[in-house]
Amino acid sequence: MNQSGEEKVNELSKILLEVGSLLMSSGANSSRIRMTISRIAGAYDYDVDLLITHRALMLTIYNEERDYFFSRLKRTSPHGVNFKMVSGISRMSWRIVEENWGMDQVQKELDRLKSLPHYPRIIILAMVGAAGAGFCRVFGGVYLELLVTFVATFIGLYVRQEAVKRSFNPYLAIFFAAFVSSMIAGLALKLKVGPNPEYAFATSVLYLIPGVPLINSLSDLLDGNIMNGIVRGVNGLMISLSIALGMLGAVLIYGI
Repeated sequence: MNQSGEEKVNELSKILLEVGSLLMSSGANSSRIRMTISRIAGAYDYDVDLLITHRALMLTIYNEERDYFFSRLKRTSPHGVNFKMVSGISRMSWRIVEENWGMDQVQKELDRLKSLPHYPRIIILAMVGAAGAGFCRVFGGVYLELLVTFVATFIGLYVRQEAVKRSFNPYLAIFFAAFVSSMIAGLALKLKVGPNPEYAFATSVLYLIPGVPLINSLSDLLDGNIMNGIVRGVNGLMISLSIALGMLGAVLIYGI
């Protein structure tokens, strides 16, 4: 392969692995990652083989004759949920195919997506707290119980964010959040604030439920990505265990 060809494949491999890493860390399932990377590689007349694990991506690029070109490994960032990133990369991949984007243009778009601002912290805390109060209302809670759930969720999420910022183990951060939320809602239950304070206690930790990991686990298992499905499922179970232990701590302290 000539020097320009090597540079092109090297640049493309970096872009593809960055795309895969961003999708993985933003909550995309394995099938979406595989399809998006294959779509982008196909737009430049390359095929790819991709190995996806929970903590790393391994990529091999080759041409139609399956001549070996390039292989590279990249570790992924800690996983979270960022559907703005997932949808932005999906739209970008289709524009690459339809509008024949150059790799410089793709890199600029990736840099733009990574620089998109997050919502202000107070807005996130308030909206998650309101969502928790909404769950309480669905279960039959009234205004006092909604207020307790809002406060418990707001403060619990704040504690989790602070723990993550200080580089605590993610499961320990979830335990702290569940414990604090349960202590606040448990106090209301102990003091019998409202007609059904148990609704506030039961819904005060729902913001921690690992919906995306468990959904992705099932999706990966159904698509035949057994190892990734098992790993994501175990991750979801570990998060659930952390929540349960946090609630158990409050139950033992208050004796409820």
